Amino acid sequence: MTCDESPVLQGVDPPDAAHEQPDLTRRRVLVAATTALGGVGIAAATVPFISSMLPSERAKAAGAPVEVDCSKLEPGTLLTVGWQGKPIWILRRTDEMLRLLGTDDQRLRDPQSEEPQQPAYCKNPSRAIKPEYLVAVGLCTHLGCIPTFRPDIAPDDLGPEWRGGFYCPCHGSKFDLAGRVYKDVPAPTNLVIPRYTYSSDVQVIIGTDVG
Repeated sequence: MTCDESPVLQGVDPPDAAHEQPDLTRRRVLVAATTALGGVGIAAATVPFISSMLPSERAKAAGAPVEVDCSKLEPGTLLTVGWQGKPIWILRRTDEMLRLLGTDDQRLRDPQSEEPQQPAYCKNPSRAIKPEYLVAVGLCTHLGCIPTFRPDIAPDDLGPEWRGGFYCPCHGSKFDLAGRVYKDVPAPTNLVIPRYTYSSDVQVIIGTDVG
């Protein structure tokens, strides 16, 4: 075909009255079928949507109390468990660790735990229900980093006055073995002590207050 030739449309019938009249019966059938299928689709879609609104087992576990058996925790060792998406430390302190808690108050920012970083029943020198066991949230109160457990005495990198505790290498915050923050570090407050209680001498329930 050249540029002077006009295109010819083939196979196109002119409209007539029969083509323009809607097939009402067929349309009603299609509408009814579409509505029925749509209803099934909505019902099917509703099931997973409703299910998604129900709390999953994982979601319940994230906020539910967690019971921890401390019977195999040796003195001087630290156990980490998860609760509400946070690391929870359980430190079984030795007699020497407990003795050292009262020797460094002048270097601590809040030695008497005046800031509400713990339940009232843990507002004491050991910040614990039982002095032997420290239960604390293992997140630095500066930017939420996870400090390292440093029970060693006077290591080269922490200096001769270090008596054991928790050190955040990210920005240098330091906490003693009761989770109390030292002065002149970025962290503004002591470590958080969560709500907890005991169901036996060695069973700790995290997330439940003392009854």
